[in-house]
Amino acid sequence: MLIIIGLTLKGWLRALTTGSNGHLCFCVVVVEFKFASFLLCTVGCCWRLSAWKSPDDPSPGELSWGVELHNYPEIVVKKGTKKFFRTGPWNGLGFSCVPGLNDNQVYTYDFVINSDEVYSIYHPIKKSVITRAQLQQSTSSSAVRYIWVEAEKKWTAFISSQKDICNTYNLCGPYGNCIIGESPICQCVIGFKHKSPDTWNPDEWSKGCVRITQLSCEDKDKIGFAKFVGLKMPDTTYSWVNGSMNLNECRVKCLNNCSCTAYANSDIKNGGSGCAMWFGDLIDIRQVAANGQYASMQDIYIRMPASEQVYHKEEKDKQKMKVIVIVVVAIAVVCGVLLIPYCISKRTNFREKLENNVMIDQNIDGQSEDMEVTFFTLATIATATDNFSNNNKLGEGGFGLVYKGTLVDGKEIAVKRLSWSSGQGLKEFKNEVILIAKLQHRNLVRLLGYCIEGDEKILIYEYMPNGSLDSFIFDQTRAKVLGWSMRFNIIHGIARGLLYLHEDSRLRIIHRDLKASNVLLDSKMIPKISDFGMARSVGGDQTEGNTRRVVGTYGYMAPEYAINGIFSVKSDVFSFGILLLEIISGKKNRGWSHPDHSLNLVEHAWKLWKEGRPLELIDTCLEDSGIQSKIIRCLHISFLCLQHHHDDRPNMSSVVMLLHSEGSLPEPKEVGFFVEKKSPSLSKNQPSSVNEITITVLEAR
Repeated sequence: MLIIIGLTLKGWLRALTTGSNGHLCFCVVVVEFKFASFLLCTVGCCWRLSAWKSPDDPSPGELSWGVELHNYPEIVVKKGTKKFFRTGPWNGLGFSCVPGLNDNQVYTYDFVINSDEVYSIYHPIKKSVITRAQLQQSTSSSAVRYIWVEAEKKWTAFISSQKDICNTYNLCGPYGNCIIGESPICQCVIGFKHKSPDTWNPDEWSKGCVRITQLSCEDKDKIGFAKFVGLKMPDTTYSWVNGSMNLNECRVKCLNNCSCTAYANSDIKNGGSGCAMWFGDLIDIRQVAANGQYASMQDIYIRMPASEQVYHKEEKDKQKMKVIVIVVVAIAVVCGVLLIPYCISKRTNFREKLENNVMIDQNIDGQSEDMEVTFFTLATIATATDNFSNNNKLGEGGFGLVYKGTLVDGKEIAVKRLSWSSGQGLKEFKNEVILIAKLQHRNLVRLLGYCIEGDEKILIYEYMPNGSLDSFIFDQTRAKVLGWSMRFNIIHGIARGLLYLHEDSRLRIIHRDLKASNVLLDSKMIPKISDFGMARSVGGDQTEGNTRRVVGTYGYMAPEYAINGIFSVKSDVFSFGILLLEIISGKKNRGWSHPDHSLNLVEHAWKLWKEGRPLELIDTCLEDSGIQSKIIRCLHISFLCLQHHHDDRPNMSSVVMLLHSEGSLPEPKEVGFFVEKKSPSLSKNQPSSVNEITITVLEAR
């Protein structure tokens, strides 16, 4: 059957067919001056075009053309009863596998789908152009649109539905991606492997590919989606569409359905809308050139294990190109780059000198009525520390060196000298001065004064003769000094200090960097929480905040803070749980390793707890059977603080109460694990150091 539509003509072309209900239906091609519409399906019936058997024989041939009425309709060419070619579903701008559909100067095309009918419509751009569509019995090109070239007096093909072997239906099988120019032509989608790798030849291609890593439906945290661009959308036989959903809602719905293997926007106009989901194996996929030849590019998100690092080939090529560009640009501007830090340093130093003398004075002196804090000159500090002698160095914190000093009146002080490369600038310095000066509690270190002169920013604290907590609990010799009674008093003191910060101080403070090296011990071994450079205050009844600037120390950060930048009093509770675990075990969470497995300390402790072997975690210095029940109770509390979801963790007032009560404790839910990269140089036998790796991550949101 041959259908010719001349856009300059006016008339009706009718074809009689029988609907699914046995009634007669008319499918109509309307040809008018302004447009031509082709009714493909209406309620109860669909119409298919059949090719002539030969140019001289108008009887129906093998090939037929029509729409497949699934939830996500698409046009299909069949060879007999079997699918031969698909256009891919209509995405609002075009079909993913029909080249140049709207990229021409002859007409614009639209495909309309509603509850009553499906039809295509052509709008001529030039009234004088005559065009015809022809379905022909050919393996190289099944449907062709021609235009009449008056100068040459002949029909010229300018759009075809079949150009290469990759358009052959399901050539590469499930999850196989047909790529022209590759050898073999059938490749697997990234994240999949050949089902028959040893016999991968044209006869085996239709067997397709299988997952490299199998999915677990029960554990949604281990499931994600990989984005692919430039692919022909899979066969829509087993699909579902909802036009009112957005892409994020579509993702959630697909994630919650174990049978859903992929999702996409059903309409890509105006940034994308609607939801299309696929179920079962994804078949008839091919790589579509993204050079503008095709009407539209539609992204698809394929279900993958979250552990898979999936990158589309096209994206890899883009990454390679980016690397090349970066290298070329870097070489071209290297001299300029070398000069930039010097120029910035000069400008910053000048600006900060002004800011230091104006802003600090305004912010600190302006609040002097509420603060007992003294300004020290640099000369006074240099004299007290013997000009910052290495012999007086106590350690190194996240933002610089800490020295012991002695004032002229004999009073001992701790001097925190902020390094220019530490990352703590004027804002953090002001923050620490103002916060600590306003905080008065026996379990918080007391700020005595500050110094800002030239490039120097210095904080002066009360001196803690016993140093930091980590120098005791992670040292096998010094740990023996800390019996359980002393360790419990330290735990209680830290808890009371946090409770004051969260609920009892004039400002609600979230520390954000609680760790053993930031807990100092005075002459009576009373713990003092220190280092408030990363602390944040929240007003009123607010208990949490959000930041793009994630700061803290690996191994102590709560999952929601490390991953999403959400900090709260409950993220401090998580850090307290880590600290409690370290005090009980004598082991350092960051860098600790076990000879028999690769679990970190939290995972190892949780494993022992679930297996009913908590005693194996207790520090060997605490093996007195008379106190084991008290230690296990504290271990239980630490797991409550370490629960993955922050809403499940207790607040510090509850923690303090639980530490001193003997009532039953709730069973902890799954604890949160924050995975870090482990260096082979870090081991459980490595001696403790006051120096911690403190991070600042700028996170795009």
